[in-house]
Amino acid sequence: MKILIIGGYGVFGGRLAHLLAPDTRLALVIAGRSLDKAQHFCATLPAGAAREARALDRASDIESALRAIAPDLVVEATGPYQVYGDAPYRVIEAAIACGINYLDLADCAEFVEGVRQFDAAATARSVYVLSGVSSFPVLTAAVVRRLAVGLLRVDRIRGGIAPSPYAGVGQNVIRAIASYAGTRIALTRDGAPATGVALVEAWHYTIAPPGHVPLRRLRFSLVDVPDLTLLPLAWPGLRSIWMGAAPVPAVWHRMLSALAWLRARHLCPDLTFLAPLFFWAINHLRWGEHRGGMFVEIEAVDADGKNYTRAWHLLAEGSDGPLIPSMACQAVIARVLAGAPPAPGARPATADLELADYEKLFSTKTIFTGVRESVAAPDTRPLYARTLDSAWEKLPATVRALHAHQGKWRAKGEASVERGAGFLAGIVARAVGFPKAGSAIPVEVRFESNADGEWWHRNFDGKLFKSYQAQGCDDNERLLTERFGPFTFGLALVLKNEALHLVVRSWNFLGVPLPNALVPTGNTYEYEHDGRFHFHVEIAHPWLGLIVRYRGWLVEDAM
Repeated sequence: MKILIIGGYGVFGGRLAHLLAPDTRLALVIAGRSLDKAQHFCATLPAGAAREARALDRASDIESALRAIAPDLVVEATGPYQVYGDAPYRVIEAAIACGINYLDLADCAEFVEGVRQFDAAATARSVYVLSGVSSFPVLTAAVVRRLAVGLLRVDRIRGGIAPSPYAGVGQNVIRAIASYAGTRIALTRDGAPATGVALVEAWHYTIAPPGHVPLRRLRFSLVDVPDLTLLPLAWPGLRSIWMGAAPVPAVWHRMLSALAWLRARHLCPDLTFLAPLFFWAINHLRWGEHRGGMFVEIEAVDADGKNYTRAWHLLAEGSDGPLIPSMACQAVIARVLAGAPPAPGARPATADLELADYEKLFSTKTIFTGVRESVAAPDTRPLYARTLDSAWEKLPATVRALHAHQGKWRAKGEASVERGAGFLAGIVARAVGFPKAGSAIPVEVRFESNADGEWWHRNFDGKLFKSYQAQGCDDNERLLTERFGPFTFGLALVLKNEALHLVVRSWNFLGVPLPNALVPTGNTYEYEHDGRFHFHVEIAHPWLGLIVRYRGWLVEDAM
């Protein structure tokens, strides 16, 4: 299968090429305005598919170029689609004239919707022309279909993407964002057509697949994506839709939003002239965790009139997240190779892939997903069940049993304790009330829960210390918080290696946030062994070293 990728050495085209390159069933033609860049890029691809470099400008005689190359499929990965000029569909027209199948990664709502005008021509030539083959709107539409299973109607859809600060953003993407920042874009709000101001409207959200370390709470700003016009067509009763992006570091996001606000009030011109500066800044002045994510949330009603909120969360570690926008094209090509090509015709690609197509690809990367669900009623589940949501049932049986109680209960067992050797570490341990070093120490833990949280009263052979655990909110959203005296810690509940790990993500003193660089850490987890609940708690500090480490087992005991 011969595939021509126009913009093949660019950001998204290049990532698609890297995804496809290991497949020996493919021949890749990497094309762009610079033959030297195309040749150099071809040399960086992993072994597998045949590859060829071509000089090609989409503004030239594209039909002649397509006839000369004679691909089975052309993928347009250039952009920015928002500023394609007077002949935005020249590649589509040429592909149909040559009888060549076509995909693009367009992110412009007007461009993607406009491909429908070529449906009759594409059908007559028995080719498929799919537009918007990327995270927005293909992945989002597939997720909504999955979330809506068993529900009568979908009332609201919200979604957002949060790229890693190290994702690498192409200049055409920056130009596209700059072109519409501060403009009014069409959407649906309160059951009626409306508009929103791009990059100005914003709200906060925490991406947190159950059982994984969540992203930090991020600010998402409204973006112009095809979903805003296409998803209301797929769900006719939809009352509201909103899609955002959360570029990081946050300071650049705030600056872009401020400029968009000025443009919206006619105090600043079109921001396209600043695109080169934005491009340099976002690709050079960056810091933070090399992790990204995405979410799609629906509010819906079932046949009994019960209201649901269901949210799909995606977390991508390291360099795998930036591949996701190109995976839709990879998934379509995988279907073609499997003998299930898209039906002929020209259309937005919102219904041509399902979430299962993506999940096959996610499973080969460090990409994790999960669903959170809530019903419009007080959540009476135990604290850990509320925090873990759909990951709760994956806990080891004895770990789940210990956290399943409500009201008052007690557990007994024994533990061994190590204390840090440092003088200051000893002072901290004594101030908190941690037990002294020893082995086979009798342990009793009394639990008292209420609607908000749980008190843990620990007794290590007469040495008492306690903490209060609750579900986090605001910057600690999706975390479990634990308070020891004046200090409160935000803990991620992480399922790994058949154990429940508690990972410190934040801390504060009397509500005042403290630097994460100085947060106490340690390897803390709960697990099952020999049919018993076991614990391993380690608290250390970057400056003080080990403060305390205690491990042991507990069994439930009637009070």
